[in-house]
Amino acid sequence: QVQLVESGGGLVQPGGSLRLSCAASKLIFDTYAIGWFRQAPGKEREGVSCISWRGIPTYYTDSVKDRFTISRDNAENTVYLQMNNLKPEDTAIYYCATVRVCTVATTVPGYGYWGQGTQVTVSS
Repeated sequence: QVQLVESGGGLVQPGGSLRLSCAASKLIFDTYAIGWFRQAPGKEREGVSCISWRGIPTYYTDSVKDRFTISRDNAENTVYLQMNNLKPEDTAIYYCATVRVCTVATTVPGYGYWGQGTQVTVSS
């Protein structure tokens, strides 16, 4: 059974915005921190952001700071990634996953729960 489901990806022009959603089961949502990761063709997977069950701390990779915002809605068991001022370099498949470590300095996936991914394409 799928326990993490991403949505909200699509095609957007540079400077545009998208909001990604990661819907989780209540058990997963209440047990683990959740992170967003992305992988572009020919590139290694990169941690983008993460958020603990309390919403603190949050992590952002340097390239998305001041443009992306992660949030967590307890009532909806959903983690969001608001992406503003998108750049072509943001083009990738975005995955949400449970994480082992979520600090202001880093995020590390763990416990083996991953969504199927949602494609984000930033292009004119």
